[in-house]
Amino acid sequence: MAVSLQKGQKISLSKEAGGTLTQVKLGLGWDVAQSPQAQKGGFLGKLFGGGGGGGGDTIDLDASCIMFDSNKQPVDAIWFGQLQSKDGSVLHTGDNRTGAGDGDDEVINVDLSKIPANVVSLVFTVNSFTGQTFETVENAFCRIINAQNNAEVARYNLSAQGGHTAMVMAKVYRHNDEWKMHAIGETASGRTFHDLMPAISPHA
Repeated sequence: MAVSLQKGQKISLSKEAGGTLTQVKLGLGWDVAQSPQAQKGGFLGKLFGGGGGGGGDTIDLDASCIMFDSNKQPVDAIWFGQLQSKDGSVLHTGDNRTGAGDGDDEVINVDLSKIPANVVSLVFTVNSFTGQTFETVENAFCRIINAQNNAEVARYNLSAQGGHTAMVMAKVYRHNDEWKMHAIGETASGRTFHDLMPAISPHA
């Protein structure tokens, strides 16, 4: 059963998975927060297009992964502008521009066995390229999945609504020859990971 993480918590991925993990997926999901009008309209309101319809019903959040070396220097970045790391170990499956539907809205595949030895941590972020704030986001989460059996290893529910446009979510890092996960959950602002580097670097 997957462990539910609290902000600041650190876990061993292999221990939680019950064995060595080589291929994992980091899944990100979110819903568009309903306006009070939409909530009042309820199911029938949605059915007939009342309450909160139109363009306000989508939000485009973008997941990124920044790879760092032991000197806390960025080695590579995987985002909508570069969907695969140069070494091939990390692959972004593409941009979901609405947040519609259940489950993961964006997925980043990580082959831990192929990550270069000089890379010691991967920091995962999410941000709004269009500048929409997290006031319009609810039920956001990130989770680690064992890609070999699709079992959820760990989940971190993000409850940080507010005026920020980005979040440093979690870090996967090497420690004593094993991979661990750190739930970060720090708010930030920026349209791409480039804008977020001052907020990301302290967690590298």
